[in-house]
Amino acid sequence: MRPALALLGVLATAPCCTRPAPDVPAGGVRARAGAPDSVRVSLERTPCFGSCPVYTVALEGSGTVRFEGRRFVKDTGRTVGTVPPGRVDSLVAELEAAGYFLFADRYGLGESVCEPYATDLPTVITEVRVGARAKRVEHDHGCAHPPGSLSALEQRIDEVAGVAKWVGE
Repeated sequence: MRPALALLGVLATAPCCTRPAPDVPAGGVRARAGAPDSVRVSLERTPCFGSCPVYTVALEGSGTVRFEGRRFVKDTGRTVGTVPPGRVDSLVAELEAAGYFLFADRYGLGESVCEPYATDLPTVITEVRVGARAKRVEHDHGCAHPPGSLSALEQRIDEVAGVAKWVGE
């Protein structure tokens, strides 16, 4: 084989540095940072003065969903389910695209964005971990002016985790 053709053959079989890895979506953002156990999204809904559902749900990169129902839910106690791992990756990409990691750590009583404030609503605590990157946001729903997308992201976590079957909505 001539040297030029040999080099062409090596280049044709070598991975190209501009080709995304198999787990990188078309947009080029890698939602999963390494092993599936390096991704975790959790949400906790706390009590209110009424009959608000009280539970915690956590999604892992592997697709495992852990639900613990406490009060005003169909299933109390601990339950484990699964979702496709790609749905967890997509959820993490949605959270990142919405600026989740840039939100304040807390939206609650005493914060300037919370005037006026209502006292009878639950708090939702979300935590997202992707590799070494982690963020926790405490969102008191009595807060009048949190980021517009925060409640929608909380709802999206519930949807992806499939909590409706355990909460009874």
